[in-house]
Amino acid sequence: MHLKTIILSLAKEQLDQEESEREREKEKALAERVPDLELNNLSSQELQDLCRELHSKIDVTDEERYDTEMKAGKHAKEILDLSQKIFDLRGKFKRPPLRRVRMSADAMLRALLGSKHKVSMDLRANLKSVKKEEKEDKAQDIGDWRKNVEAMSGMEGRKKMFDTALQHQ
Repeated sequence: MHLKTIILSLAKEQLDQEESEREREKEKALAERVPDLELNNLSSQELQDLCRELHSKIDVTDEERYDTEMKAGKHAKEILDLSQKIFDLRGKFKRPPLRRVRMSADAMLRALLGSKHKVSMDLRANLKSVKKEEKEDKAQDIGDWRKNVEAMSGMEGRKKMFDTALQHQ
């Protein structure tokens, strides 16, 4: 227990030293980059020029900051995409919680595959066409039902049905 407290106190001292070094480095960098302003002996025109110069430097710095933030965001998104691809390739990935989304099949494919990949999912194009002529042929064979009933009545009709069944086999 005593050893633990000694190690923790040493670690705390090292952290404090590192923090103070960072502060010194920060102050040194600021002193190099930003010189002290002497505004006492300047005329109003010189002050306005100085303000314009400072505003232009601020604009340049803001542009650089914005560009850096955009690059960092882009890289972070790319890292997430690549890590998701790695998980997909391994086959071990966390399944996100599913929620109900109303979306057409084309929109869903576009969302999954991105705008680079253009696929249209026309489900009706893959269906087979059914010929209607076969149904009409069967209707013509049956003909008038009254004639058919009269022809098939009695023992002779049953014999005809038996003979036609044998012929078809």
